Amino acid sequence: MFTHGEILSVLEMLRSEHLDLRTVTLGINLLDCASDDLGRFRERIYDRITSTARNLVAVCDQVGEKYGIPVVNKRISVSPIAVVAAPFGPEEMVAIAGTLDRAARDINVDFLGGFSALVEKGTARGDRALIDALPEALASTERVCASVNVATTRAGINMDAVLLMGRQIKAASGLTADRDGIGCAKLGVFANIPEDVPFMAGAYLGVGERDEVINVGVSGPGVVKKAIDRLLKDDPDADLGRITELIKRTAYKVTRAGELIGREVAEVLGIPFGVVDLSLAPTPNVGDSVGEIFQSLGLRGIGVPGTTAALAMLNDAVKKGGAFASSHVGGLSGAFIPVSEDLNISRSVENGCLSLEKLEAMTSVCSVGLDMVAVPGDTTAETLAAIIADEMAIGVINRKTTAARLIPVPGKKAGERASFGGLLGESVIMQVNNAAGDTPFIRRGGLIPAPIHSLTN
Repeated sequence: MFTHGEILSVLEMLRSEHLDLRTVTLGINLLDCASDDLGRFRERIYDRITSTARNLVAVCDQVGEKYGIPVVNKRISVSPIAVVAAPFGPEEMVAIAGTLDRAARDINVDFLGGFSALVEKGTARGDRALIDALPEALASTERVCASVNVATTRAGINMDAVLLMGRQIKAASGLTADRDGIGCAKLGVFANIPEDVPFMAGAYLGVGERDEVINVGVSGPGVVKKAIDRLLKDDPDADLGRITELIKRTAYKVTRAGELIGREVAEVLGIPFGVVDLSLAPTPNVGDSVGEIFQSLGLRGIGVPGTTAALAMLNDAVKKGGAFASSHVGGLSGAFIPVSEDLNISRSVENGCLSLEKLEAMTSVCSVGLDMVAVPGDTTAETLAAIIADEMAIGVINRKTTAARLIPVPGKKAGERASFGGLLGESVIMQVNNAAGDTPFIRRGGLIPAPIHSLTN
């Protein structure tokens, strides 16, 4: 349990440091809902989701109010729809997405993830049907999130799937042109996707998971920033070793608080507790930014020389502190750098501090990857695919999860602004090298083989 000192520090985090539980995500297995009759299948998945999750929002609010730690988002993840709905074609997949969206709205969860396919080694019929359905499915739903895993360290990179995803991102953008291409904000392309992510858009319930499970995602970049500020106020000459130790201790407290809430929600619902994803997930609010941590560390802004080293230090310290706090750590677990969702990072793009190339370098040492990156509307599908391929290579070679959530904004150029609303925020559109150019390399397709260290067993 918490010590007296831990309780006091957590209270301070709540009062002035933006501590919250970013998400409680309920995973629901839909595999036994399978049917080759579309109507019966849609009815089964709707009933399964709404019956299992009917009390999720109320219980999260109740437990959050009890402890004074708000649960910002309540979410659902389901079995990969490409597997569960394998008999159906693209049109039926769009209808299934509509059913998922209706279920999410009826039980009032913020997002539902799992409209997903796993194609790192090849594309099965169900996978291709789901991918073909993505643009229309994302445009016609509000709360459904999609993910496609195109690479793993064990399998390599499926470049045919990478090119296909570049084309589907472009199509999804076009279908939501009146909303700055927001359809793409609900789609992540992954390498080494975990089966227990509570964060969107990558959340789905893996086939190795229980029938139902509660996974939680903590947050707290504001907490880390304030802790560093207090240390440096008392000791302006504190070295990076001391700062790293402080970040570890802070991550420990945040994780303990998050797991407390998650376990109680799971107990009240009568559902097993899964993992804590101890990520620093920012919001567009002032004081809740990963980018502000860099300024506290002594960098002029995120993107200047030294940023990658600082991010590596931050990411590692968060993992160490969180892992000490809980034996059930999973998901992505580290520091997120979503451009539009972090006010400070968005401003760094605006003032020219942060480029796409620097952002890509940073993704080699942090969680996720190129996240919520708005790019010019004339960026070709091949260039989008090439950016994705670069990001997948970083994940495959480094044996880590990486992803790309790219948003080509129709009708807008680099330097203009795109707004996605709410948690998704807004951002200046980033300059892309060879945005409208030809990329024959990507059209070659095939499989980039797995690296030599994939042979370890």
